[in-house]
Amino acid sequence: MDIEQRQAELIDYFVKQAASLKGSELVDVIVEATSHPSLFAFSEILSVPTVIKLEGTGNSIYRELLQLCAYGTWSEYKSDSHRLPQLVPDQVLKLKQLTVLTLAETNKVLPYDTLMQELDVTNVRELEDFLISGCMYVGIIRGKLDQLRRCFEVQFAAGRDLRPEQLSSMNETLANWLSISDNLLVSIQEKIKWADSMSKINKKHRKEVDERVEEVKKAQSAKACIDLRGHEEIFSELGVMDYEEDRSRPKRRRHPVG
Repeated sequence: MDIEQRQAELIDYFVKQAASLKGSELVDVIVEATSHPSLFAFSEILSVPTVIKLEGTGNSIYRELLQLCAYGTWSEYKSDSHRLPQLVPDQVLKLKQLTVLTLAETNKVLPYDTLMQELDVTNVRELEDFLISGCMYVGIIRGKLDQLRRCFEVQFAAGRDLRPEQLSSMNETLANWLSISDNLLVSIQEKIKWADSMSKINKKHRKEVDERVEEVKKAQSAKACIDLRGHEEIFSELGVMDYEEDRSRPKRRRHPVG
C-alpha cells in the first residue's frame, strides 16, 4: 500500500473517531493521531466540529497541539512548550519529521548545520541516521546525503497541510495556471488548424503535380507513337522506291558459252 492511500485511510479513521467522541476520549484520539507513525496530515481532523468546540475549554491545548502538527515545527513547539502538553517520544519524532518537510518546501538543498539547529541534533551521525531511518525509510522524503558539502539534497518531499492564509495564494496560483493553460490550449488549437490547412494545401499541390506529371507522360507517349509511325512510313516509302528502281534497271543477257 502506498503512502498516499495509507494517509487517506488514517485520516478517514481519525475523522470518524473524533466526530463521535467528546472530552477526555477526544483528547485520547488527538494524542493517538499525533503519535501515529504513518499520519502526517491533520487539517481534516481539525475541521471536525467536536474538535473545533475544544476551543476555550480546558482541553483547548490539545487542539493547539493538533494545529502545531498540521502547520508548525519543532522549534515552534519549544517556544510554547510551557503551555502545551508534554509530548511523548512518538510525538517528538513526528514534529521533527514535519519540520524537515517544512524546510524542504522552500529549499532543495538543506545544510546540515540548519537541520541540526532546527532538530536539536548534536552531531552529523545522529542527523544522518534520523534522515535515513526517520524520514527516507518512512517514505516522506527522498534525497542524497552529501557528507563532503555537509548538506542534504532533496529530490522529493511529501506536502504538508496548507495554513488557512495560504489558501488564497494557492487559489491565485491555480487561477494563473488555469489561465496560462487556456492560452496554451488556444495556441495549440490554432497551430493544429494551421497544420491541417497546410496539409490540405500540400495534398492539393501534390495532386496537381501528379496530374501534371501524368499529362507530360501521356504527351511524351503520344509523341513517341507519332514519331514511330513517321519512321515506319519513311522506311516503307524507301523500300518501295528501292523496289521500283530495281525493276526499272535493264536486265543483262547471258551469252551462251561456245
